[in-house]
Amino acid sequence: MEAFDTLSISRCHLEGLVKVSGAKNSALRLLAASLLTEDTVTLTNYPAGLLDARIHVEMLEALGKTTVQTGSDTITIAENDPLAQKLHWDGRSIRNTLLMLGALTARTGEGAVPLPGGCKLGERKYDLHVMLLEALGARVWEDGDYLCASAPNGLQGADIHLSLRSTGATENAVIAGTLAKGVTRIWNPHIRPEILDLIALLRGMGAQIRVFGQEHIEVTGVDGLNGAEHRVIADNMEAVTWLSAAVITGGDIEIEDFPYGDLEVVLAHLKSAGAKLYQGDNSLIVRGGCCYPIEISTGPHPGINSDVQPILAAWAAKARGESRIIDLRFPGRYGYAEEMARMGLHYEVTGDMLRIHGNGGGLYGATVKALDLRAGAALALCGLTADGETTITDAWQISRGYVDFAAKLRSLGARVGES
Repeated sequence: MEAFDTLSISRCHLEGLVKVSGAKNSALRLLAASLLTEDTVTLTNYPAGLLDARIHVEMLEALGKTTVQTGSDTITIAENDPLAQKLHWDGRSIRNTLLMLGALTARTGEGAVPLPGGCKLGERKYDLHVMLLEALGARVWEDGDYLCASAPNGLQGADIHLSLRSTGATENAVIAGTLAKGVTRIWNPHIRPEILDLIALLRGMGAQIRVFGQEHIEVTGVDGLNGAEHRVIADNMEAVTWLSAAVITGGDIEIEDFPYGDLEVVLAHLKSAGAKLYQGDNSLIVRGGCCYPIEISTGPHPGINSDVQPILAAWAAKARGESRIIDLRFPGRYGYAEEMARMGLHYEVTGDMLRIHGNGGGLYGATVKALDLRAGAALALCGLTADGETTITDAWQISRGYVDFAAKLRSLGARVGES
């Protein structure tokens, strides 16, 4: 696994072929779903190099699962001993522990997991997760640094009304509902590619799930799930990152396994903002272009995901003129802009709006800090266009969501060092 504390990067022109790895935001959910069965689950196109994936696998092993990784993109998850109900874990937590709690409670009637970690994006409470487990008949409480749930008679199907289209809560309700008695209906779900990928795996394991568009998901509980083999979808966030890197460096990149269907809105915005894009058989060819200012607002799929906006801020830094970004899901998720300002970016935050005053480039190398996963990647993109060397500290954040990030940059001609 590639992991580094510091990443140094210099200005360059990117050229070549790069392959999109399996999606982090899908793979972690699929790993959690493996807790629903004692049978073997095999994931292909699995992003084994991700730091968060490795942590999740170690958590599964702490619960009693055994895992075998074959090559760089296949993992097999088996269960030889009884599954533990409490995840004893002293290391860094990840937000996916909430899904593990849902799976444990659904299958064993009880679970306890560390309170979730992950990117610090402001208030990311877990009240929706508590609500949905309680709606399914579980008792949920905090015990120190652990979140616990108990349903000794099993979960019971129910109607779950989500007050907002939460990705994690939708996933947890689907996972928990697969083994609940009766029918669970999830109203106002967030139908994202990663959720559809989770549902595809669960159906392969024998779950009965029907999706009624963005209105609701219906899960009819079954007595047990079997094993399955499943291919993880391509990572749309990595795809957008390479697309943006190609344009802002005036590069020429072919992005293999590009997930067109998941990025229609983003592609429309970037085409109108100057990207020169050409569709290949299973790839996207990016032949440079010119970064024009952008105006975007994040929102539920198929809109622009909140994770995309730091990457597009790097685009805006290269553009000439004012760009405006509003993150409605995580207002104030603009801490990275202060780090970009160390490289010469001019910006201001007005209410929930980030205004970036681009001057066609003009950034210079500096020492900056990756405040979270996507912020780290965005700073790396800025470093590709800055004069001098940029040093990114806490660069391990990037390894949480990008497989072989530095190596892929080098394969495209970038001068990158890590330590």
